[in-house]
Amino acid sequence: MSRSRTLVFVLCTSLAACSVPTRFNAYKIDVQQGNVLSQEMVAQLKPGQSRDQVRFILGTPLLTDIFHQQRWDYVYRYHDGQTGSVEQRRFSVFFDQNNQLERVAGDVGAAAPEDLSAPSSKNRVVDLGSLGEGDAAKPMPAPEGQGFFGRMRDWVGL
Repeated sequence: MSRSRTLVFVLCTSLAACSVPTRFNAYKIDVQQGNVLSQEMVAQLKPGQSRDQVRFILGTPLLTDIFHQQRWDYVYRYHDGQTGSVEQRRFSVFFDQNNQLERVAGDVGAAAPEDLSAPSSKNRVVDLGSLGEGDAAKPMPAPEGQGFFGRMRDWVGL
């Protein structure tokens, strides 16, 4: 009798393990694919730039079509693993017959003329833990002796 109870207990617990409650979801990663274009990158584009200059500014295009050789497509897709939302952007660059930049189209807009005329500082100061007057006068601590792995390496003879 106890054998059948044990068998029923094991069967019930194994079936219960198959139905995981929804509050214990598996971790889903964020997936980012394609070219990330910022407004600053697009603002650097000017009509008449060569293909090399455009590639230097925006990077290598994700799509180059042999049937539309005068067009480069930059596609970006972001899938949020937690919420499941998808963000997608498309930006196209068009060249003329002389391989000079003619026009652009897509989700990331070109800069306004007033944005181009005003100089902007792109420098940023980051404090990495500056020393105070009292801390600068203190001597550096002596280096510690060998650690565990260093002693093992010496013991083995490496």
